[in-house]
Amino acid sequence: MAATNGSIFAAMLEEFDVAARILNLEPGIWQILTHPKRQIIVSCPVQMDNGEIEVFTGYRVQYNITLGPAKGGIRYHPGVTLDEVTALAAWMTWKCAVAHIPFGGGKGGIVCDPTKMSQRELEALTRRYVAEIVDAIGPEKDVPAPDVNTNEQIMAWIMDTYSMHVGHTTTSVVTGKPVELGGSLGRREATGRGVMIAAREAAKHFGIALKDTRIAVQGFGNVGGVSAHLLAQQGARIVAVTDWKGGVYNEKGFDVPALMEYTRQHKTVAGFAGGQPLPAGDFWGLEVDVLIPAALENQITIENAPAIKARIVIEGANGPTTPEANDQLHNRGIFVVPDILANSSGVTTSYFEWVQDRYGYFWTEQEVNQRLEAKMCEAFDAVLKTSLKYKVDMRTAAYIVAISRVATVTRMRGMYA
Repeated sequence: MAATNGSIFAAMLEEFDVAARILNLEPGIWQILTHPKRQIIVSCPVQMDNGEIEVFTGYRVQYNITLGPAKGGIRYHPGVTLDEVTALAAWMTWKCAVAHIPFGGGKGGIVCDPTKMSQRELEALTRRYVAEIVDAIGPEKDVPAPDVNTNEQIMAWIMDTYSMHVGHTTTSVVTGKPVELGGSLGRREATGRGVMIAAREAAKHFGIALKDTRIAVQGFGNVGGVSAHLLAQQGARIVAVTDWKGGVYNEKGFDVPALMEYTRQHKTVAGFAGGQPLPAGDFWGLEVDVLIPAALENQITIENAPAIKARIVIEGANGPTTPEANDQLHNRGIFVVPDILANSSGVTTSYFEWVQDRYGYFWTEQEVNQRLEAKMCEAFDAVLKTSLKYKVDMRTAAYIVAISRVATVTRMRGMYA
């Protein structure tokens, strides 16, 4: 997870600074928006299945809550750090502002390897973590969601643990829940659907129809898999897919449903008979129209960016492109739709879930998708217009939109002392 000066948060600050200078942001607001409001570190002792007690470190960062409650996922991963979680919480702040929803930015994580833990151990860890941060979260304080290695079941445990502490069922404390527990229809596919919409709108900007595009996808989980499936339904050719174990290539385009079924059975795209093996080093240099990094942070770097031939890059993952690589891509005329716009559909539909939970009335999947379509198109249009107005890349434009919105409300609210 190398980044600027070894810090992912420093990479975020580089992106922030460029936009803040263009806005002539006053020093006081600049200071507020570059410091996290709250960073929580907790120790979570868990009795493991072998009877031994292991203590896990957990984090929750509430970066900014000017626009509303903190919003952001919780990830379980051995590489989780406070720096990473803080950077992701900051990105959530800008993502919510770009999406024009009334949330601030938050993020959480636990340093663990969930692949080596039983279901009982994961439940015990989740409940202990929630118990440690219970005073800091809530429907009007901080609303967690799934992230890397967390899912609907873990969100259900979070909701139940919080509800037990407050003494009544509170479904709106967390999003990404099972539909039976107050989850929203369309939530599982939302991020991938938003990536598809972003790709469609970017192609439209260049006068290209999706049916004429060749697309490569890095990562074939919930985001990459769903976006590939929806893009294929729009007529696009998905010619390359890679994941943690390997990659496959098919010049004519994959049968995406068959690839998804293979992945469900084998937990990887590697070995899929409908394509030829794709060496990891060859992925970035493929002759494609659209490239979708939908894995982890810092995948497109100054080392591999020169190889990229795609005309459009849609960031399905959070922070997949380093600042130096982004500059190089922009200078070469490659149109990058940044993460805080391209995958903001996930948090937008989380917002829909939170609204439905608080309202006690739920929408059909068609209604959810229609509302998501409207919000994504509104956000893309605002960022594109800002990009053209200031003659900057889409990432800088997205930051300009986000920072302007948060700064405006910060000024309006004034300084509490």
